[in-house]
Amino acid sequence: MKQTRIRFTRSLLAAAILCAGAAQAASVPQGTALAEKQELVRNNGSEPASLDPHKVESDVEFNIISDLFDGLVSVSPAGEIQPRLAEKWETKDNTVWTFHLRPGITWSDGTAITAQDVVWSWQRLVDPKTVSPYASYPGSMLIVNAADIAEGKKAPDTLGVKALNDTTLEVTLTQPNAAFLPMLAHPSLMPLDRTLVTRYGEKWTQPEHFISSGAYKLSQWVVNERIVAERNPRYWDNAHTVINKVTYLPIASEAADVNRYKAGEIDITYTVPINQFAQLKKTMGNELNVSPQLATYYYEFNTTRAPFNDVRVRKALNLALDKTIIADKVLGQGQRPAWLISQPDIGGVTLRNPDYASWPMEKRIAEAKKLLSEAGYDEGHPLTFHLLYNTSESHQRIAIAASSMWKKNLGVEAKLQNQEWKTMLDTMHTHSFDVVRFAWVADYDDASTFLNNFRTGDSQNTSQYSNAAYDKALISAAKAGSTDERGKFYQQAEDLLGQDVPAIPVYHYVRSHLVKPWVGGFTPDKLGYYYTKDMYIKKH
Repeated sequence: MKQTRIRFTRSLLAAAILCAGAAQAASVPQGTALAEKQELVRNNGSEPASLDPHKVESDVEFNIISDLFDGLVSVSPAGEIQPRLAEKWETKDNTVWTFHLRPGITWSDGTAITAQDVVWSWQRLVDPKTVSPYASYPGSMLIVNAADIAEGKKAPDTLGVKALNDTTLEVTLTQPNAAFLPMLAHPSLMPLDRTLVTRYGEKWTQPEHFISSGAYKLSQWVVNERIVAERNPRYWDNAHTVINKVTYLPIASEAADVNRYKAGEIDITYTVPINQFAQLKKTMGNELNVSPQLATYYYEFNTTRAPFNDVRVRKALNLALDKTIIADKVLGQGQRPAWLISQPDIGGVTLRNPDYASWPMEKRIAEAKKLLSEAGYDEGHPLTFHLLYNTSESHQRIAIAASSMWKKNLGVEAKLQNQEWKTMLDTMHTHSFDVVRFAWVADYDDASTFLNNFRTGDSQNTSQYSNAAYDKALISAAKAGSTDERGKFYQQAEDLLGQDVPAIPVYHYVRSHLVKPWVGGFTPDKLGYYYTKDMYIKKH
């Protein structure tokens, strides 16, 4: 996610900035022999809930959507803003941004992509009738009226975005936002074809109707079996695309993922099973790719449901979880124990853990027992609840470890439940859970991408946490004129989360894959995304 190149989240831009230049694409080293058959098979981990960018919220969907659609800009693995559908842009006072679309860009059916398409798409995103998980995202970007529209207080056509003509888009912010450009790279902001969506409604994502703007176009979707995309010859940068066909598999079983990789049926695995990691490192180390990722794994509470409407219960479970054992022993791939919802180092800011993170485990357990006792739970009246996770061997192993720690340290009974990914998302958004396993992959390199999920009324706030001081800290961070000042307010926000614990941070991610030696150009970015258009198949 994500030419004068602009390094993002470091400072506010000073006057008008023009950006143009070459975008990221497959770069084949000179002398590399390419395979005659340029086809790639990627495991995608689960069946996507949808391929409508406004209806989804995870990498399961965004991995595919990012191959099928282009945004106005993208962010390179090095963190540089790159032009995509927008060839260049300028800004006035960092509040009014004008984007100029590339001349002649079209949808995969040959019709023109226009600034009006962008306006309509963004209005659809924030419209409450769309019920998008990312409805509040343009409000987080500080686009005029976006927050009020998402809350149903204003009409979608009042959004601070307008087409000056077919190829020029103007976006107005309520105030400068240092993260605006990288936020603009998010897949939810990729424009859609208004005619297509209006004509076919919910069925527009079926292959026979699908029209895209990216390097690939959808050619086949066999539910729970595979999704196939083929090269889009009308893509504006098609000359730099190498792979002609990509297949995405929805294999949830990590063991099956590796077995099919070994059998030569998969070129890139979705992940690497934690119980096979050490052995695979020994036997297939040259094919093992491990990279840091701005992502946090956490257990989220339903803060409006007893007993988790009691902060003492939430704090006790946080204190009694040995996160170092989970990171180092249960996982052991380089993950770090987490005490922050965001990241210790993100967007040029360094954030401190809460004080209790440095306590000896014995002290944390003693304090946890005290808090549970004050909340009315003891050996005679033990705390019992359901811990929900989406179907996966790794999530199951972590849940077993966590429940065992809570049982041993506090006498707490966590009953494990698992659901398929799409079902679990529905459960979260209907608030029909006690505690649920979740994770957040950064949408951009700034702490707000994590912290906004706990703002009052945010469309991603499935914990239903609400704290006026927390909301104020995030508002102040958005207004901050420097990285240091922004970091001060992010620290305030993290301190409040450390006190109120609407979710238990468990660990900070690394991303691990097995990648065939003949796959070139595999370069995950800081968010963990990698794009088919950047890859190629070497002769083998």
